[in-house]
Amino acid sequence: MAKDNGYISGIERFFADDEIIVSKTDMTGRITYANQIFQQVAGYQESELLGQPHSIVRHPEMPRSIFKMLWDTLAAQQEIFAYVVNLSKNGDHYWVLAHVTLSRNTAGEVTGYHSSRRVPDRTILEQVIQPLYQDLLTIERKHDNRKSGMMAAVETVQAFLKEKGMQYDEFIHTLTPSG
Repeated sequence: MAKDNGYISGIERFFADDEIIVSKTDMTGRITYANQIFQQVAGYQESELLGQPHSIVRHPEMPRSIFKMLWDTLAAQQEIFAYVVNLSKNGDHYWVLAHVTLSRNTAGEVTGYHSSRRVPDRTILEQVIQPLYQDLLTIERKHDNRKSGMMAAVETVQAFLKEKGMQYDEFIHTLTPSG
């Protein structure tokens, strides 16, 4: 199991363009629903996923700064799109373009989160996202304190976005093939 022994295979998993990985979590990020595609790609049985923190599929090469921005956006009650590399149970990895939204009850109160993940555009992934994430990881790892490293990387992204005159979601949308 990848999480127990830290094994990373270096092998990328793929899923079909017409498939969507779907999961739902409670307010603390614990999985309450995982569709069949999620189970297949991540290599877990439903019983292994339900009740677990969504970070069960967190890849160590995914910048913490991107997750901070994701959670800050959700805390502001806004949806977000983000490219994410995840780790399967056996140590393989898979890339997704995630769309994370708030789940609400009939009274309109936020009860958790819903994430739909699609196959990312390979050109965008290889030419923009992977180099950006590598730069962010380098910044994060320069600091002895993980939180300081994460915040330095967030500041880097924010400066980059300010220079472009846009918010993070606008930047992601400019990367989409239709954007």
